[in-house]
Amino acid sequence: MLRFMPVGDSITIGSAGDHTWRYRMWQHLCATYSGPCTLVGPREALYDKTADAPTSYAYAEPDFPRTHLAGWGEGWLHMAPLIADAVRRSRADVLLVALGLIDLGFYTDAEQSADNARTFVTRARTANPRIHMVLLPVIPNIRAQTDTLFATQVALFNDLLEKAVADLDEPRSPLLLAPPPAYDLHRDTYDGTHPNTHGEHRIAEAFAEAMHQEWGLGEPYRAPAY
Repeated sequence: MLRFMPVGDSITIGSAGDHTWRYRMWQHLCATYSGPCTLVGPREALYDKTADAPTSYAYAEPDFPRTHLAGWGEGWLHMAPLIADAVRRSRADVLLVALGLIDLGFYTDAEQSADNARTFVTRARTANPRIHMVLLPVIPNIRAQTDTLFATQVALFNDLLEKAVADLDEPRSPLLLAPPPAYDLHRDTYDGTHPNTHGEHRIAEAFAEAMHQEWGLGEPYRAPAY
């Protein structure tokens, strides 16, 4: 059984009524991976915007392994202390990580965020020395289009994340930097940041293509045309 753990912020947890990119990834794995697999993690809920808390289970399609390690407003800073225990308890084999936007927006600069990403990788390996990880750069968002300083930090962090992946990659615990998704803020988000149906497919596609091309896992992602 191959166990995938989605790790991320609001883009990964999703909110009430969403399918989430996690669901799109699960669909893809079911269709293209030849062996048994599942999604794992210590959390299951969606974020409820009315309650301002992760208390919703109102998935658009609830019939899939909904577990994850994601939180609305959480970033590398928050997940690095949690990842070892989450990997150990869930026996995760592959981490699909989409973090950084919240860090840069509210908590840490690019250099600090990159340091936290390195800590995350190190701690994940303490729980599973053979863990595989796919890291997604900070994807396009509306703030980066209007805030020059923030856009500069995003670009710098993505460069530092690429360097971290190159530095920390090792044969028994490989790291991949997923290609940035072909993401259009007007077509693929509902608010300039959070993915709509199209965006969910774009994010799942970025992870799936990285694993297929580098590890031979699954097949090319078949995103619906729009």
